[in-house]
Amino acid sequence: MRTINKIYLNGAFVEPHGTEVFDLVSPVTNQMIGRVVLGDEEDTRRAIAYAKAAFVHFSRTAKEERIAYLQRLHEAVMKKKDLLTAAMVEEYGGPLQFSRMSIENGVSAFARAIDTLRGFDLEKTMGESKVVLEPLGVVGIITPWNASNSFICNKLATAISAGCTVVIKPSEMSAIQTQVLVECLHEAGLPAGVFNVVNGLGNVVGAELTRNRDIAKISFTGSTVVGKTIARSAVDTMKRVTLELGGKSPNIILDDADVSKAIPLAVMAAFMNSGQACIAGTRLLVPVERLEEIKPLVRSAVEGIKVGDPTKEDTNIGPMVSRKQYERVQQYIRLGMEEGAELLTGGEGRPKGLEAGNFVRPTVFVNVTNDMRIAREEIFGPVLSILTYRTEEEAIAIANDTDYGLQAYVSSSDMERAYRVASRLIAGRVLVNGLKHDPYAPFGGFKQSGMGREYGVYGLEEYMEPKAIIS
Repeated sequence: MRTINKIYLNGAFVEPHGTEVFDLVSPVTNQMIGRVVLGDEEDTRRAIAYAKAAFVHFSRTAKEERIAYLQRLHEAVMKKKDLLTAAMVEEYGGPLQFSRMSIENGVSAFARAIDTLRGFDLEKTMGESKVVLEPLGVVGIITPWNASNSFICNKLATAISAGCTVVIKPSEMSAIQTQVLVECLHEAGLPAGVFNVVNGLGNVVGAELTRNRDIAKISFTGSTVVGKTIARSAVDTMKRVTLELGGKSPNIILDDADVSKAIPLAVMAAFMNSGQACIAGTRLLVPVERLEEIKPLVRSAVEGIKVGDPTKEDTNIGPMVSRKQYERVQQYIRLGMEEGAELLTGGEGRPKGLEAGNFVRPTVFVNVTNDMRIAREEIFGPVLSILTYRTEEEAIAIANDTDYGLQAYVSSSDMERAYRVASRLIAGRVLVNGLKHDPYAPFGGFKQSGMGREYGVYGLEEYMEPKAIIS
């Protein structure tokens, strides 16, 4: 049993003013593994004040100074990769394979930020003017539970690159993971107040960050519902916002695709991170004339997926993060059957032998139409909907008929055709013939999948404001 009773303010671990206690529960056993004392509005205001004071000097640091800080952060986090991975597996239930990849992405965020900053011009000449890119100010960083430390590292690295100071509100469900990470960050020895961390609830700590006039920007990753609330509140003080929100990503298998390769990739795209991923390709669009050929391939791919103990090397899908999330997924599986979709594999309930935890049977529906809720709403679990189309034009129309636009996928044996289709999909990223990630390319959504971009130059510019000096 672990007790986390400190928050991180002004370069030190201190007792919070808040007294509310949140129980940390293992998603594998549903047994309590720890408790965290949550911060409150007073703690958040203190954190903001420290960050504001630190900004005065930190905003004036030279590029090389920031690079040195990023290097120290990288080295400090690199040393604890195994501990960070173990904490993610234990607390979140992320499969070991995925957790290692997630932590590696977080660790490498600092090195990538160095690369980006080195090639980034903080001053430019435009016309007859000098344009200076200045840090926005104090940034409120709000992260979710499905890849907590990776999100924190990426956002923090970008803020440091820009010369911003930060107050971080991680998910209260990720307190053990956060504790390990903050201990690493503390060892890097950054100036006091540059980063501050307050464990707390969204409607307490998150709300204070969003309304406080001394916060210049909110960088939020999470649900579309919460993102809209943040955007509405941020308007009152004209905060800049980066919102990376939900998704219902389409995956188009074109009629010339090699389905023996495309279908296993499609199943992986749908069930990545146990299905708890905003970029999951949960709408699979296939040619109607190839549906019967594709069904056994999907069933075989799903049967090859191991659901179970997330500490095992060969586990592909771990538990849902909480009982609440488990029940949400079960409700959507029932809804799919009620809506008339055909259950190809999976279904309600837990896999045999995994009754104690929040494990879901990986589920696939066929004969889904795009007006069904299972095709339109983000489920955030291992549930795949297969839809059919007759023409390429219809496939594009179905793919774009969604409130979301975060990511999309296309498979084809003709690269020119695949790129042509990709160019017509309304999504921030389109993956062609594979599951790739480019950490230097912009990431973010169209429509209700958010606003703004993260990663690389586009992500860095989100933390800066251009000032024209005309003489």
